[in-house]
Amino acid sequence: MTKLRLGVNIDHVATVRNARGGSWPDPLRAAILAEAAGASGITAHLREDRRHIRDADIEALMAGIAIPLNFEMAATGEMQAIALRHKPHAVCIVPEKREERTTEGGLDVAGDEARLTDFIAPLREAGSRVSMFIGHEPAQIEASARIGAAVVELHTGHYCELIAEGREAQAAVELDALLRGAAHAHGLGLEVHAGHGISYDTVAAFAAFPQVVELNIGHFLIGESIFRGLGPAIEEMRRRMDAAREQVEHP
Repeated sequence: MTKLRLGVNIDHVATVRNARGGSWPDPLRAAILAEAAGASGITAHLREDRRHIRDADIEALMAGIAIPLNFEMAATGEMQAIALRHKPHAVCIVPEKREERTTEGGLDVAGDEARLTDFIAPLREAGSRVSMFIGHEPAQIEASARIGAAVVELHTGHYCELIAEGREAQAAVELDALLRGAAHAHGLGLEVHAGHGISYDTVAAFAAFPQVVELNIGHFLIGESIFRGLGPAIEEMRRRMDAAREQVEHP
């Protein structure tokens, strides 16, 4: 197996910056530190309301980092135009509700298949790898394959919440569903990523999925960096990921 990739989401560096205004802390500086600590890529979600990442951050990241940028975005004309202007390595299409604090669920690809097929076509033609952020339901995975997405990112938030609440039996059921979803997506020729809510306590479960090639982690790492620094927080996540993957390859 190839080495499991780690995408670091730097949205909440921008959240802290925006709480006081001004330009500090700088998301670009966080991205550069993340790269030095072992990140394989940087994820940034430009929301409609610009609550954290701003347009200027995307411009700075495109110009200032050497590792790939994964541009998270809603399926709107405004975001499509921005992605086509910058042509990031990857775009991840996510559901977005103005009132939500964070992305609460996966995208309904099956229920919006025709529109999403047309929506992602110019992004693919521009050279960006298109990922759909979805749940583990077979219908969503199959629809993602039909519309021409290259990647699916499975929403791991529910499992992580169950673990945090001590509901191990329910978590085991959810983990099994995610594993089956990853295998199904891989069987359809999709590259499989996973993300949302992943912490030190849950990362090993997803790093052990043989079909998963990338984990995208943000909020936990930015929070943990308050206590141990961003570089050490990422290095510890990288260590745990690698140990779990090594266990799969060499049990």
